[in-house]
This record gives sequence, C-alpha cells and structure tokens, in this order.
Amino acid sequence: MNADKLLHPIQVGNLSLPNRIFMAPLTRQRASQPGNVPTALNATYYAQRASAGLIVTEATQVMPEGQGYAWTPGMHTDAQQAGWKLVTDAVHAAGGHIALQLWHVGRISHRHVQPDGKLPVAPSAIQANAQTFVVHPDGSMGMVQTDLPRALEVEELPGIVAAFRAAARRAIDTGFDFVEIHGANGYLLDQFQSTGPNQRTDAYGGSVENRARLTLEVVDAIVAEIGAARTGIRLSPFGTFNDIADTEAEAMAFYLTEQLDARKLAYVHIAEPDWAGGPQLADAFRAALRQRFKGTLIFAGGYTLEKAEALIASGVGDAVAFGRPFIANPDLPARFAKGAELNAPDASTFYGGADKGYTDYPSLAS
Repeated sequence: MNADKLLHPIQVGNLSLPNRIFMAPLTRQRASQPGNVPTALNATYYAQRASAGLIVTEATQVMPEGQGYAWTPGMHTDAQQAGWKLVTDAVHAAGGHIALQLWHVGRISHRHVQPDGKLPVAPSAIQANAQTFVVHPDGSMGMVQTDLPRALEVEELPGIVAAFRAAARRAIDTGFDFVEIHGANGYLLDQFQSTGPNQRTDAYGGSVENRARLTLEVVDAIVAEIGAARTGIRLSPFGTFNDIADTEAEAMAFYLTEQLDARKLAYVHIAEPDWAGGPQLADAFRAALRQRFKGTLIFAGGYTLEKAEALIASGVGDAVAFGRPFIANPDLPARFAKGAELNAPDASTFYGGADKGYTDYPSLAS
C-alpha cells in the first residue's frame, strides 16, 4: 500500500506543511519538578518526530488548577515557557512544525495535584468514574479515583478563558506554529459541552448553545490574541473516555463545527471514540462534519496506513493524526513512504516517570 495521499503537502492556516501524517497529542508526564517545566528530554523527543506534517504536543495546563496528572507540563510561568522554547527550537531546527495543545482537565483531577490541596472544578459537582495519576504527600505514587469536584461559579469562568488566552500568547511568543484547544476526551471544555457532567441551569447549561458557550468563548479569546489561522481545536464527538456522556452528541458536534467554520479556524481535529471503547463513527457523520467545516479537518484514532489513505482519497478528511505508532516509530512518514514494517507500540513506553522512580501504569497501559 502506498502513501501517496498522506505524503502530499497541505496548507493549514497560513502554513504549508510537507505531509498529512500528523502526530497526535500524547500524554508524556516528563516535566521536571518542581514547576512542571519541559526539559531537553522533551526537546529531543519531539525533534526526533519532526518529519510529521504537524506535531501536536502533549496536553499542557493553562493554569495550576487545570492540572489533572502528576508531571504534566504547563504554559503559565516564565520557566515553563523557557522550557518549551527548547522544544520549538529543536523541532524547527529539524525542519518540523509544532502545535501546543492547551487544556484544563476540570474534574479529571485530584486534590494531590491541585494548588493547596483544593478540590478540582467542573461544570457541576458530579464525580467522574475515572482515575488519574498522583504523587501522594508521603512520596508514594500511583493511580487514584478522581475527586468529587465543586461546581464552578459563573464569575470564575472569565478567569479560565483569560488563562487559555494568556497561554496561547505565550505559545506563539515561544515559537509554536499553532495552538490547539483541547475540547475533547472528557476534560473541562468537553465536560461543559456534554449533557452528563453539565447539569447547570444558567447560561452555560441546558441547550446546545449554552453548553458550547465556554468552548466558543475560549476560541474567540485565542483567535483575538493570535489569529484564527494559528488556532485549532480537538473535539471527540460520541466519546466515552473519562466517563463522559452526551445524549446530544451529534447536535453538539454539528453546532460546534458550524460555529468554528464561521470563525475560520485553521483546523478541527476529531478524536474518534472507538480507541477508548466508544462507538465507531459512521461515514455519514464524518461526511456531515466535512459539509459543515471548510478548513482543515483532521481525524485520529487507531488509523492504519490503508484506512488513512482511503479517508483522504474520499475528500472527507484532509490529514490523519497517529498517536502510538509515532511513539514506536519516530520516522513514521519515512516508513510509510518506503512501505517499511512498523515497530509495534510497547505499552510500557506510553507514559513517562521512569526518571522519577515510577514505571508501572497498570490502568493506563491497556
């Protein structure tokens, strides 16, 4: 099977990218402590994968309260920004392009990774049936049940929007080519979008338009700061990861993609749900997204070379993001080009932490 479609250049926003083999965001948990600061290890890791058409980094918290897992990096301090500069410099020196994915995890968190041991926040005070990874006060570490969150007050939401905007400004100043807003996989923006975790009765709950309000406020703030041509977003319609549920998933996906098209976002990145036990997306649903969004449409989730080529040939998708194959095959585009055999992903390498004394992720390595 050749990779002619995947290897064809693509225009995303104002940039011409060399191929359509994108690297999906992958939680690495390698930030140095204290401070959640990227290091030379992060720079080496991303530079090794610079042949991707576009690298999307691991999710990066926009504020201390946005953290859900130990050792994930931030983009809200000068030290973190300097650490990320090592990464952008290394990737660009290797000829690559890179986007910083920004997140706030909301209820997928625990007091042990929250400032001053406070409870995490969410649209509503509903606990997720999910786990996260923490370092306990006694120095031991491991997976724990996420805490019961407290519901955010309306007055707090502008501060979250401002944190996304400030992190986006830092990202562009640091040399990132794009910013990707994490609106997927059961984290804060997805929690607001979804009927299960969002039981609010104010302007941020109830209707599709209300539940999408915070996501679009974040989008508008970042676009105002760095421009639509440098802004992307990740969504996960019909997703189930992190105990997310939405009885109006299709309506939300269609409304958001229409709104994002009107804002002329550089790209929409769809995380398909079946990688985490959710349903497979129907071809008709993908085609309906294509009708609603005219910018670059990226799909991710267990794609093979053959499936990715067919998607792009159909005209429904413009690029495909690969996750675990990029961990095992830093030269993935070259292997696709040559038809070479791929290394099989090793679950023990999916997360970092060995340098901090932890190597066993029984709940995450499946």
